[in-house]
Amino acid sequence: MAQRMLKFVRLERATPAKRDALERRRDFHEIFGTFAVERAAEQASRCSQCGIPFCQIHCPLHNNIPDWLMLTAAGRLREAYEMAAATNNMPEVCGRICPQDRLCEGNCVIEKGFGTVTIGAVENYIVETAFANGWVQAPKPVHERPESIGIVGAGPAGLAAAEQLRLLGYQVHVYDCYDRTGGLLIYGIPNFKLEKSVVLRRAALLGAGGIAFHQGCAVGRDVSLGALRKRHAALLVATGVYRARGLMVPGVGLDNVVPAMTYLTASNRKGLGDAVPAFDDGRLNAAAKHVVVVGGGDTAMDCVRTAVRQGAKSVKCLYRRDRANMPGSMREVQHAEEEGVEFVWLTVPEAILGEGTVRAVRVQRMRLGTPDASGRQTPQLVPGAGFTLDADLVILALGFDPEDMAATFADTSLALTDWGTLKVDRRTLMTSEPGIFAAGDIVRGASLVVWAIRDGRDAAAAMHAYITSKAAAGKRAA
Repeated sequence: MAQRMLKFVRLERATPAKRDALERRRDFHEIFGTFAVERAAEQASRCSQCGIPFCQIHCPLHNNIPDWLMLTAAGRLREAYEMAAATNNMPEVCGRICPQDRLCEGNCVIEKGFGTVTIGAVENYIVETAFANGWVQAPKPVHERPESIGIVGAGPAGLAAAEQLRLLGYQVHVYDCYDRTGGLLIYGIPNFKLEKSVVLRRAALLGAGGIAFHQGCAVGRDVSLGALRKRHAALLVATGVYRARGLMVPGVGLDNVVPAMTYLTASNRKGLGDAVPAFDDGRLNAAAKHVVVVGGGDTAMDCVRTAVRQGAKSVKCLYRRDRANMPGSMREVQHAEEEGVEFVWLTVPEAILGEGTVRAVRVQRMRLGTPDASGRQTPQLVPGAGFTLDADLVILALGFDPEDMAATFADTSLALTDWGTLKVDRRTLMTSEPGIFAAGDIVRGASLVVWAIRDGRDAAAAMHAYITSKAAAGKRAA
């Protein structure tokens, strides 16, 4: 087997074919194809099978990456899929949207001089091959358990937990305010990064495995958390964080100044065929507009690349630091630049101008000063270095905070952190109320999908331990 591997010394790094930037600007389809079988095996064979696999260590799920690369190189694709699925409930999602350049690939030991192994693309190839061959099956427990578990939120954390608990035999019910399963994966992430059919395919499998989905059911509006707690042996809160952080400058209340998730949700709903009045009347449509996006994370990249595809006249991204200090994926920045997005580094909005509707943004130049406590250089204003940009649509992509917990969970006394997220025991992921657990962004704050999957899996294990220990204690008492 060893002779199949370590080919990085004579095989260059390659990715699947990427569509031309001018072509992909015209639609919302994914920008990469998938590997042909020979190319996938070749790229997998570049792995050095190192003694300490930093790719695996730096993956939040600790995926067995060197093992499934070796199996792929050997043509043992079913085993490769089973290895990938053993630690990841949605490898087809992670293969597409994980920032591999910051995680697994960014820590590959052969990076210098040779280029990293193309881990994400190989992962995607493995899973698509598995789906094509019918190897991906709905979760089927060996034994059914009588206990039911409620999960609030059908995003990645909730879905990962639901599958793990169903495999253990629990009767799992998922409650979600949206009309489709997937949460952020459906309504927040554009199709050019993750086709909706990929998410809905996984959701259909979970439903076929016996997981009950209650869509259009908002906790705090349609049912209380207390009522759900009485209905189920345990609850998991995995609602995510969606409240947009604001921008404290004059003019922020003008028309056509919108939060990123409002804009992305409208675009995604339109792509799904939904009626979206605010898109159709132009308020949330970038067509023929000068668009300015404020922010430097992955959500900002989703916004600028969506605006390009909607036919914007121009798209500019303002970020207060430089390229090297940008929090988003560098690959996403590269894709955006190829598609015609202009990045205006070291800038911050000073005021949004217009009468009723935005017409321009007054921008102030910044410079990087001394590092702060986190080690990052602090942005500082450059006096007298302001300028104005035309803008018909301003999108604020400054991050997310939790919704008002007091309104959502009014009939409970769940403890909160200073940041407004749910406080949990870090070992058990249980909240301050026995039997109610929490996972994903509602605990850690806005983060990556791969971390949400990890948290969901951990929460499922903790909930199983809680229910079984409680049952054992009851038997002893009897």
